[in-house]
Amino acid sequence: MKYPFLTVICLLFTQITQAELRGTGDLGIIIEREPAAIQIVNTSRQLALNKITQLGDLSHASVVYSRDARYAFIFGRDGGLTKIDMLQDKIAKRIIQAGNSIGGAISQDGKLIAVSNYTPGGVKVFSTDTLELVADIPALYAENKLSKVVGLVDAPGQKFIFSLFDAGEIWVADMSNPSQPVIQKYKDVGKQPYDALLSPDGRYYIAGLFADRGLALLDLWSPEQGIKRILPDYGKHDAKLPVYKMPHLEGWAVAGHLMFVPAIGQHEVLVINQNTWQLVKRIPVIGQPVFVMARPDGRQVWVNFAFPDNANLQVIDVKELALIKSLTPGKAVLHMEFTPRGEHVWVSARDDNRVVVYDTSDFSELARLPANKPSGIFFSSRAYKLGL
Repeated sequence: MKYPFLTVICLLFTQITQAELRGTGDLGIIIEREPAAIQIVNTSRQLALNKITQLGDLSHASVVYSRDARYAFIFGRDGGLTKIDMLQDKIAKRIIQAGNSIGGAISQDGKLIAVSNYTPGGVKVFSTDTLELVADIPALYAENKLSKVVGLVDAPGQKFIFSLFDAGEIWVADMSNPSQPVIQKYKDVGKQPYDALLSPDGRYYIAGLFADRGLALLDLWSPEQGIKRILPDYGKHDAKLPVYKMPHLEGWAVAGHLMFVPAIGQHEVLVINQNTWQLVKRIPVIGQPVFVMARPDGRQVWVNFAFPDNANLQVIDVKELALIKSLTPGKAVLHMEFTPRGEHVWVSARDDNRVVVYDTSDFSELARLPANKPSGIFFSSRAYKLGL
């Protein structure tokens, strides 16, 4: 055989050039609940690239991304924490870190991953490189009781903030020295904080209260002022409807100086002036809101709903503070996710086994992707946002 070495080099070069190179900027993950799996998708081409299985219980799974967006960290309901390599479509590492977990966050510097746990109650913090345990923060209150932890977010200053559902407390963990977290505890914030948000600028942490009126606000620029209750009189004369699904407050929308909040136990979206923390308007909607999410430019707010109205989506025009569109993507709409600049929105319809993509300018349907019981949709642009 003539020139065998050159032949091998040419073959290798041909294989490399034919291989599909991939960036991470337009990648994302769709959670499939049954059987548990994820789809890695390309948001520009609106197609699925690969599927990864053996991920445990994904019935309430959420995802955060490393700062380079190469790795996704999946928080499973069974306490699983899984690191996914988005470029090689494979599990980089997986651990079981608790008995029942409810989400997590990644630190400002991208070196720490925190998980909020129901069982045992508390927060565990891991190295993003190795998933080795760095800190264990049990949510102790009263006489050595452990509280469920909810509303865990990252915040500026290398901090994690979270709420204790059973204790009615908000804790701020300064992780500047990861092996020795410094915890600031705010007590008596209200009964049963069930979820929380961080404003996009990282200044305000706001927890919703399931068994109390109003909301609990912590100003991270002035933490010495403690917790402030806002909207304390909202809905006190309204009859509460049965709550079939808790609102998810990381989906609260902030558009300019306005916040759009799902009203718990009501068929309304509340509009709050962030400068005064006063109620501006109550917008009637078709059902009990679950996610209330702003398009990246803040002009539109998209709302999905709890059972029995969960086949619907409604869109609010922020300028007019009024509904402008209703859509029916399919049965059991669980989640929405905007492309990074907001021209499209992806919507999961669990009971119709599909994800529907809409154009947000004219509301036309662009694509349908098959998926097994899809729920959460998480794009890699989350790597660059606070509080997710």
